[in-house]
Amino acid sequence: MIKYKLTCKECKKSFDSWFSSSKEFERLKKMKLLNCNFCDSLKVEKSLMAPNIINNITENFKTKNYEREKLRKFKKEIRKYQNFIKNNLEYVGEKFTFEARSIHYSSKKKPKGIYGKATREQLKELQEEGIETQSIPWIEDKEN
Repeated sequence: MIKYKLTCKECKKSFDSWFSSSKEFERLKKMKLLNCNFCDSLKVEKSLMAPNIINNITENFKTKNYEREKLRKFKKEIRKYQNFIKNNLEYVGEKFTFEARSIHYSSKKKPKGIYGKATREQLKELQEEGIETQSIPWIEDKEN
């Protein structure tokens, strides 16, 4: 995991964000999935960060173990939500926006909710149409 300080070119505010790697940051940026926490602008850039230097190696080790434990607990909670979703909703994959519209505009409702994949733009369009959606972080099974 890598932590970057990000700066919004629109509102000039900065915030921290975690990524699995520097390549992951670049991939998400290219896919336009990074946005400002304050104004929702997509004009987000990495800013310079000073290295975090700790003289006491033992303290550094404790801090890293604590952070690892927090991350492990966070991933465990995310997996609980994922299991609930997988067990109670129907996976529709890339057809999420189509299925969401079908459910919303149809008088015949599905007995089960749905989940799948959608871009930020697609979710924004659904919201503008009055179709309520939620986005959650998703941990792929191949990740530890």
